[in-house]
Amino acid sequence: MIQGSVVSEVIPPRKVVVVIPTFNEAGNIEAVITGVITALPDASILVVDDNSPDGTADLVESYAKQLPKTFVGLVQVHRRQTKAGLGAAYRDGFARALEMSATICVQMDADLSHHPMYLPAIVSVVDMGADASLGSRYIPGGRIENWPPLRRFLSRWGNRFAAGMLGLAINDATSGYRAYSRSILERMDYASVEAEGYGFQVEMSHRAVRCGGRIVEVPILFTDRVVGESKLTHHIIGEAFGLVVKLWLKDRVLRRVRRR
Repeated sequence: MIQGSVVSEVIPPRKVVVVIPTFNEAGNIEAVITGVITALPDASILVVDDNSPDGTADLVESYAKQLPKTFVGLVQVHRRQTKAGLGAAYRDGFARALEMSATICVQMDADLSHHPMYLPAIVSVVDMGADASLGSRYIPGGRIENWPPLRRFLSRWGNRFAAGMLGLAINDATSGYRAYSRSILERMDYASVEAEGYGFQVEMSHRAVRCGGRIVEVPILFTDRVVGESKLTHHIIGEAFGLVVKLWLKDRVLRRVRRR
Protein backbone atom coordinates (compact mmCIF):
# COMPACT_ATOMS: atom_id res chain seq x y z
CA MET A 1 0.00 0.00 0.00
CA ILE A 2 1.28 3.46 -0.88
CA GLN A 3 1.03 5.77 2.10
CA GLY A 4 -0.07 9.38 1.63
CA SER A 5 -0.51 9.16 -2.13
CA VAL A 6 -2.46 11.91 -3.79
CA VAL A 7 -4.51 11.39 -6.93
CA SER A 8 -4.54 14.61 -8.96
CA GLU A 9 -6.87 15.51 -11.77
CA VAL A 10 -5.30 15.10 -15.19
CA ILE A 11 -5.54 18.37 -17.10
CA PRO A 12 -5.82 17.83 -20.87
CA PRO A 13 -3.26 19.62 -23.02
CA ARG A 14 -4.40 22.88 -24.60
CA LYS A 15 -6.03 22.54 -27.99
CA VAL A 16 -7.15 25.67 -29.82
CA VAL A 17 -9.65 25.47 -32.66
CA VAL A 18 -10.25 28.65 -34.66
CA VAL A 19 -13.77 28.64 -36.14
CA ILE A 20 -14.16 30.81 -39.26
CA PRO A 21 -17.61 31.03 -40.93
CA THR A 22 -17.55 31.87 -44.63
CA PHE A 23 -19.88 32.85 -47.42
CA ASN A 24 -18.25 34.07 -50.64
CA GLU A 25 -14.87 34.78 -49.05
CA ALA A 26 -12.65 33.34 -51.81
CA GLY A 27 -10.84 36.66 -52.07
CA ASN A 28 -9.82 36.67 -48.39
CA ILE A 29 -9.71 33.17 -46.98
CA GLU A 30 -6.18 32.17 -48.00
CA ALA A 31 -4.73 35.29 -46.38
CA VAL A 32 -6.77 34.65 -43.23
CA ILE A 33 -5.60 31.03 -42.93
CA THR A 34 -1.99 32.01 -43.56
CA GLY A 35 -2.28 34.68 -40.86
CA VAL A 36 -3.75 32.24 -38.33
CA ILE A 37 -1.05 29.66 -38.98
CA THR A 38 1.64 32.32 -38.57
CA ALA A 39 0.15 33.65 -35.32
CA LEU A 40 -0.82 30.28 -33.78
CA PRO A 41 1.07 27.44 -35.50
CA ASP A 42 -0.36 24.83 -33.12
CA ALA A 43 -4.01 25.79 -33.65
CA SER A 44 -6.51 23.87 -35.75
CA ILE A 45 -8.63 25.85 -38.21
CA LEU A 46 -12.24 24.96 -38.95
CA VAL A 47 -13.82 26.81 -41.88
CA VAL A 48 -17.63 26.59 -41.76
CA ASP A 49 -18.82 27.34 -45.27
CA ASP A 50 -22.44 28.03 -46.20
CA ASN A 51 -22.25 26.59 -49.72
CA SER A 52 -20.48 29.66 -51.14
CA PRO A 53 -21.17 30.09 -54.87
CA ASP A 54 -17.64 31.47 -55.34
CA GLY A 55 -16.06 28.15 -54.33
CA THR A 56 -14.63 29.21 -50.98
CA ALA A 57 -14.79 25.67 -49.55
CA ASP A 58 -13.01 24.13 -52.56
CA LEU A 59 -10.34 26.81 -52.33
CA VAL A 60 -9.71 26.06 -48.66
CA GLU A 61 -9.38 22.33 -49.28
CA SER A 62 -7.01 22.94 -52.19
CA TYR A 63 -4.95 25.35 -50.10
CA ALA A 64 -4.76 22.90 -47.19
CA LYS A 65 -3.25 20.22 -49.47
CA GLN A 66 -0.42 22.60 -50.37
CA LEU A 67 0.60 23.23 -46.76
CA PRO A 68 3.78 21.64 -45.34
CA LYS A 69 3.37 18.19 -43.77
CA THR A 70 3.64 19.80 -40.33
CA PHE A 71 0.19 21.31 -40.84
CA VAL A 72 -1.55 18.30 -42.37
CA GLY A 73 -5.02 17.93 -40.83
CA LEU A 74 -4.95 21.27 -39.04
CA VAL A 75 -7.13 22.99 -41.67
CA GLN A 76 -10.58 21.48 -42.13
CA VAL A 77 -13.80 22.50 -43.90
CA HIS A 78 -17.33 21.90 -42.68
CA ARG A 79 -19.69 22.31 -45.64
CA ARG A 80 -23.25 23.38 -44.89
CA GLN A 81 -25.93 22.98 -47.53
CA THR A 82 -27.49 26.45 -47.32
CA LYS A 83 -26.80 29.95 -46.05
CA ALA A 84 -28.47 29.65 -42.65
CA GLY A 85 -26.96 32.61 -40.79
CA LEU A 86 -23.91 33.49 -38.72
CA GLY A 87 -25.27 32.19 -35.44
CA ALA A 88 -26.11 28.79 -36.92
CA ALA A 89 -22.64 28.61 -38.49
CA TYR A 90 -20.98 29.26 -35.14
CA ARG A 91 -23.21 26.78 -33.30
CA ASP A 92 -22.26 24.08 -35.81
CA GLY A 93 -18.63 25.17 -35.67
CA PHE A 94 -18.44 25.06 -31.88
CA ALA A 95 -20.04 21.61 -31.84
CA ARG A 96 -17.45 20.29 -34.27
CA ALA A 97 -14.62 22.04 -32.44
CA LEU A 98 -15.62 20.37 -29.17
CA GLU A 99 -15.78 17.03 -30.98
CA MET A 100 -12.18 17.77 -32.04
CA SER A 101 -11.32 17.97 -28.29
CA ALA A 102 -10.90 21.75 -28.30
CA THR A 103 -10.12 23.30 -24.91
CA ILE A 104 -10.33 26.82 -26.37
CA CYS A 105 -12.65 27.84 -29.21
CA VAL A 106 -11.85 31.02 -31.11
CA GLN A 107 -14.27 32.74 -33.45
CA MET A 108 -13.20 35.26 -36.06
CA ASP A 109 -14.42 36.74 -39.34
CA ALA A 110 -13.03 35.77 -42.73
CA ASP A 111 -13.02 39.30 -44.19
CA LEU A 112 -9.64 40.40 -42.74
CA SER A 113 -11.32 42.80 -40.31
CA HIS A 114 -9.99 40.60 -37.48
CA HIS A 115 -6.21 40.64 -37.77
CA PRO A 116 -4.65 37.28 -36.80
CA MET A 117 -1.81 39.05 -34.97
CA TYR A 118 -4.16 39.48 -31.99
CA LEU A 119 -4.78 35.74 -31.66
CA PRO A 120 -1.95 35.02 -29.18
CA ALA A 121 -3.22 37.72 -26.80
CA ILE A 122 -6.87 36.68 -27.12
CA VAL A 123 -6.05 33.00 -26.54
CA SER A 124 -3.55 33.60 -23.73
CA VAL A 125 -6.20 35.41 -21.66
CA VAL A 126 -8.31 32.23 -21.62
CA ASP A 127 -5.17 30.13 -21.14
CA MET A 128 -4.49 32.08 -17.96
CA GLY A 129 -7.91 31.39 -16.47
CA ALA A 130 -10.52 33.66 -18.03
CA ASP A 131 -13.68 31.99 -19.31
CA ALA A 132 -13.81 34.18 -22.40
CA SER A 133 -11.88 36.98 -24.06
CA LEU A 134 -13.19 39.62 -26.45
CA GLY A 135 -11.26 41.51 -29.09
CA SER A 136 -12.54 44.97 -28.16
CA ARG A 137 -12.74 48.13 -30.25
CA TYR A 138 -14.03 50.23 -27.35
CA ILE A 139 -11.40 50.02 -24.63
CA PRO A 140 -8.13 52.00 -24.45
CA GLY A 141 -5.89 50.81 -27.28
CA GLY A 142 -8.79 49.58 -29.41
CA ARG A 143 -9.99 51.44 -32.50
CA ILE A 144 -11.76 51.19 -35.84
CA GLU A 145 -10.52 52.08 -39.32
CA ASN A 146 -12.46 52.72 -42.55
CA TRP A 147 -15.96 52.87 -41.10
CA PRO A 148 -18.39 55.63 -42.12
CA PRO A 149 -19.73 57.85 -39.30
CA LEU A 150 -23.21 56.27 -39.30
CA ARG A 151 -21.88 52.76 -38.81
CA ARG A 152 -19.56 53.96 -36.03
CA PHE A 153 -22.53 55.58 -34.33
CA LEU A 154 -24.75 52.49 -34.61
CA SER A 155 -22.03 50.18 -33.33
CA ARG A 156 -20.91 52.38 -30.44
CA TRP A 157 -24.38 53.22 -29.18
CA GLY A 158 -25.68 49.73 -29.87
CA ASN A 159 -23.02 48.38 -27.53
CA ARG A 160 -23.83 50.97 -24.87
CA PHE A 161 -27.52 50.16 -25.17
CA ALA A 162 -26.89 46.41 -24.78
CA ALA A 163 -24.50 46.84 -21.85
CA GLY A 164 -26.78 49.30 -20.07
CA MET A 165 -29.98 47.32 -20.52
CA LEU A 166 -28.46 43.96 -19.63
CA GLY A 167 -25.87 45.01 -17.06
CA LEU A 168 -23.06 43.29 -18.93
CA ALA A 169 -20.11 45.51 -17.89
CA ILE A 170 -18.69 44.82 -21.36
CA ASN A 171 -17.61 47.57 -23.74
CA ASP A 172 -17.86 45.56 -26.96
CA ALA A 173 -20.60 42.95 -26.57
CA THR A 174 -21.07 42.76 -30.36
CA SER A 175 -17.44 41.89 -31.09
CA GLY A 176 -17.16 38.84 -33.33
CA TYR A 177 -13.49 38.27 -32.49
CA ARG A 178 -13.37 36.25 -29.28
CA ALA A 179 -12.29 33.06 -27.53
CA TYR A 180 -14.19 30.77 -25.16
CA SER A 181 -13.02 28.06 -22.82
CA ARG A 182 -14.60 24.68 -23.34
CA SER A 183 -16.17 24.83 -19.88
CA ILE A 184 -18.01 28.12 -20.42
CA LEU A 185 -19.41 26.95 -23.76
CA GLU A 186 -20.78 23.84 -22.09
CA ARG A 187 -22.17 25.78 -19.10
CA MET A 188 -23.93 28.41 -21.21
CA ASP A 189 -25.64 25.83 -23.47
CA TYR A 190 -24.52 27.64 -26.65
CA ALA A 191 -26.45 25.18 -28.83
CA SER A 192 -29.77 26.72 -27.74
CA VAL A 193 -28.79 30.30 -28.65
CA GLU A 194 -31.25 31.38 -31.30
CA ALA A 195 -29.99 34.78 -32.46
CA GLU A 196 -28.06 35.49 -35.64
CA GLY A 197 -25.76 38.33 -36.70
CA TYR A 198 -24.79 40.85 -34.01
CA GLY A 199 -27.58 39.44 -31.88
CA PHE A 200 -25.68 36.16 -31.63
CA GLN A 201 -22.67 37.92 -30.13
CA VAL A 202 -24.85 39.80 -27.64
CA GLU A 203 -26.73 36.69 -26.56
CA MET A 204 -23.50 34.74 -26.11
CA SER A 205 -22.06 37.60 -24.02
CA HIS A 206 -25.25 37.70 -21.94
CA ARG A 207 -25.18 33.96 -21.28
CA ALA A 208 -21.50 33.98 -20.37
CA VAL A 209 -22.10 36.74 -17.81
CA ARG A 210 -25.20 35.04 -16.38
CA CYS A 211 -23.19 31.82 -15.98
CA GLY A 212 -20.74 33.68 -13.79
CA GLY A 213 -18.07 33.63 -16.46
CA ARG A 214 -15.01 35.86 -16.19
CA ILE A 215 -14.71 37.89 -19.41
CA VAL A 216 -11.64 39.93 -20.31
CA GLU A 217 -11.46 42.43 -23.18
CA VAL A 218 -8.32 42.73 -25.32
CA PRO A 219 -7.80 45.88 -27.41
CA ILE A 220 -7.75 45.39 -31.19
CA LEU A 221 -7.64 47.47 -34.34
CA PHE A 222 -10.74 46.65 -36.40
CA THR A 223 -10.41 47.33 -40.13
CA ASP A 224 -13.43 47.24 -42.42
CA ARG A 225 -13.34 44.66 -45.20
CA VAL A 226 -11.52 45.52 -48.44
CA VAL A 227 -12.59 42.54 -50.58
CA GLY A 228 -16.21 41.33 -50.81
CA GLU A 229 -19.48 42.75 -49.57
CA SER A 230 -20.55 43.54 -46.02
CA LYS A 231 -23.07 41.11 -44.46
CA LEU A 232 -24.61 43.88 -42.29
CA THR A 233 -28.29 44.54 -43.07
CA HIS A 234 -31.15 46.49 -41.51
CA HIS A 235 -32.69 43.15 -40.55
CA ILE A 236 -29.58 42.20 -38.53
CA ILE A 237 -29.58 45.58 -36.75
CA GLY A 238 -33.28 45.29 -35.95
CA GLU A 239 -32.87 41.73 -34.70
CA ALA A 240 -30.10 42.79 -32.33
CA PHE A 241 -32.20 45.63 -30.88
CA GLY A 242 -35.21 43.35 -30.39
CA LEU A 243 -33.04 40.68 -28.79
CA VAL A 244 -31.70 43.10 -26.16
CA VAL A 245 -35.25 44.06 -25.19
CA LYS A 246 -36.26 40.38 -25.06
CA LEU A 247 -33.31 39.45 -22.84
CA TRP A 248 -34.00 42.44 -20.58
CA LEU A 249 -37.59 41.31 -20.10
CA LYS A 250 -36.44 37.75 -19.45
CA ASP A 251 -34.01 38.94 -16.77
CA ARG A 252 -36.76 40.93 -15.04
CA VAL A 253 -39.09 37.93 -15.01
CA LEU A 254 -36.37 35.69 -13.56
CA ARG A 255 -35.59 38.22 -10.83
CA ARG A 256 -39.27 38.39 -9.83
CA VAL A 257 -39.52 34.57 -9.73
CA ARG A 258 -36.45 34.35 -7.49
CA ARG A 259 -37.87 36.90 -5.04
CA ARG A 260 -41.01 34.86 -4.45
